[in-house]
Amino acid sequence: MRTTLTIDDDLAGLLKRQARELGVPFKEAVNRAIRSGLGEAARPRRGAVPKTIPHSFVFRLGIDLDKLNQLTDQLESEAFTASARRPSDPARRQRTRSRP
Repeated sequence: MRTTLTIDDDLAGLLKRQARELGVPFKEAVNRAIRSGLGEAARPRRGAVPKTIPHSFVFRLGIDLDKLNQLTDQLESEAFTASARRPSDPARRQRTRSRP
């Protein structure tokens, strides 16, 4: 997380000197000082690294990748046709119609 922090001049000097002595960047020296000041509650947690499981997403033989959009269109039209065949909602039938 990036934040702005105002540090007293004497503390900034001590932190810069400690960073130089340890050979670490200034921000690392600040983080270490804060962690040691807060004690055990601020210790970095070392959990198990998540494992990535690769998968092969290869299409089966006989599936033409160039015709996937055609297949999608066909499935959508079948779904639309099936929904058009269903009986309409009775509440919709009872609506008043505009006057002639």
